[in-house]
Amino acid sequence: MDNPTGAVIFTTVGFPQYGFDIFSVPLNSPTTEHRLTDGISVNFNAQFLDNQLSVVFISERSGSSRIYLSYSPNSAPKLLPSAPGSCFHDRPIIRNGRLFFISAHENPQKPFTSWSALYSTPLDVGDSVTRLTPPGSVDFSPAVSESGKFVAVASYGSRTWGGEFHELHTEIVVFKSSDPDRRVVVSDRGGWPSWSGDSTVFFHRKGDDGWWSIFRVEIPENLDSSVSSAPIRVTPAGLHCFTPAAMNDSKRLVVATRRADGKFRHIEIFNSELDEFIPITQKLNPDFHHYNPFVSPDSNSIGYHRFRGESAQGELTIPYLNPVISPIKELRMIRINGSFPTPSPDGDLIAFNPNFMGLQIVKSDGSKCRTVLKDRTAFYNSWSTTEKNVIYTSLGPIFGAVTATVQIARITMNSDDLNSGDSDEIASEVKILTKEDTGNNAFPACSPDGKFLVFRSGRSGHKNLYIVDAVNGEFIGEVRRLTDGPWIDTMPSWSPAGDLIVFSSNMHNPKNTEAFSIYLIRPDGSGLRRVHVAGPEGSSEVDRERINHVCFSRDGKWLLFTANLSGVTAEPVSLPNQFQPYGDLFVVKLDGTGLRRLTCNGYENGTPTWYYGNKLALSGLSLKDEMVGEKLKGEFDEPLWIKFD
Repeated sequence: MDNPTGAVIFTTVGFPQYGFDIFSVPLNSPTTEHRLTDGISVNFNAQFLDNQLSVVFISERSGSSRIYLSYSPNSAPKLLPSAPGSCFHDRPIIRNGRLFFISAHENPQKPFTSWSALYSTPLDVGDSVTRLTPPGSVDFSPAVSESGKFVAVASYGSRTWGGEFHELHTEIVVFKSSDPDRRVVVSDRGGWPSWSGDSTVFFHRKGDDGWWSIFRVEIPENLDSSVSSAPIRVTPAGLHCFTPAAMNDSKRLVVATRRADGKFRHIEIFNSELDEFIPITQKLNPDFHHYNPFVSPDSNSIGYHRFRGESAQGELTIPYLNPVISPIKELRMIRINGSFPTPSPDGDLIAFNPNFMGLQIVKSDGSKCRTVLKDRTAFYNSWSTTEKNVIYTSLGPIFGAVTATVQIARITMNSDDLNSGDSDEIASEVKILTKEDTGNNAFPACSPDGKFLVFRSGRSGHKNLYIVDAVNGEFIGEVRRLTDGPWIDTMPSWSPAGDLIVFSSNMHNPKNTEAFSIYLIRPDGSGLRRVHVAGPEGSSEVDRERINHVCFSRDGKWLLFTANLSGVTAEPVSLPNQFQPYGDLFVVKLDGTGLRRLTCNGYENGTPTWYYGNKLALSGLSLKDEMVGEKLKGEFDEPLWIKFD
């Protein structure tokens, strides 16, 4: 099968600001915090290797999440053997000379099914990877018992993802590490299991009263086909408790908590015998979030990951452009620190919206960033295809109602400022192309000849597509309606040849405002058709597609988009806020064949664009050693769906 070529530029919600490192606290001196990783990239989800300062952890330093072993924060970590070709690894554990981990490199060949599964490999043998999750099943968040005899996972089994994004509908499953095919469900609800010894499993789930809490279940030594004891709730209502890490006395466990009177997630020790919490990180770093605790084998130290801080040693700058490992050899992947990137006609510049506020342009080699528009809410950009100094954007609230005032703007940059490259700001003229009383006008895309814009407008009471003159807008000349119906059409993009427009729409099911699919139409309004990605027309899964941000490849043969087709890759409650459950990038041919997944992680990836630069521009994309960026501030939130009602 032929592969798409060139480069894809995209954003990842929150991720550039994470700046995570692994830290530990000895319980005999709980006011002392040790950093266990080196301040490079994003480091998270660790486990102690022994009772000292050695940890196995996940790091993004190579352009994807891979497994590393650190003996000291002052030395470079060691890359450990894992699944060849995998772009995603998670939750590593070393026990008795074997490495256990989650990977998502095997395509289940079923839409709306996660690729995540549990694997293991001996540390002294390279590329000898064993899958422990049965074929067709999905496992998250593994835990290995103290002796290594048992393994627990949060499992979907062979069920298809139900579409939930807050609490996953997983079961707690236990099996012997020597017999992974004989699996026993010990709780029909739960996630993030943790062993105390070989006999007790703790896990989190949302209680019937709405509070995330920790539960436990006792595991018989023989592990027959059923477990007679029902799970027992351990932590009380009144606060949220997640991601437990059990100590070896079965009475104490370390949890991440979110209290109603605080703004941050913190690590605490809960003593179930005394029914009391002992705060740990709130005293050390009251204004940082702390995630996913772990415990040393002797229960004398606890660990977690958090933002490393603005004054810490290590990487403190977020580059505007950052290479990411691509699963397709011929296609490069570049993450941008901003949203809605669009390349200039010659590929030398990339325009984007920093946090939906204003407009900036960065050189494609990452060496210079300048401000074009500031102090105004702006989103979804399209560079003129014929003028290097003209960018189109949307001004107004990004999630506004159909009647909200959002306008299409044509921004003409001062050519002298643009070409000099000396100033951090570029003077520009803003020309509004839509009338103020026409409602929500957004998502402009410039035609290949530079003469027209296709955009979405709510002027009829429904969000449909229109075409307008790219220079004068609707003030001179007509606005031509392209689609017409009581549904939502949005995010259009022109083909390189100008013969097709691709967009997202729910016209197949207007009552469902979350299920969007890909549609193609000619600029004259003829030839409307749907591109079926999840399956053929009439299949049970096809109307579950949630597809957005669609655009064409340079050669017009491929469509690039974001979608929910691969379900969820990691437990969302263990991550900082991710807004939507459609966070992976895909490509597909115009006839719906050749579907390929481009990103694989626990975050929301979105607003992708195909880089249209020539071969010379492509060769210099994000290659400068002196790439500039923004100060790392750790500005991310807890999941917004965690409530205190």
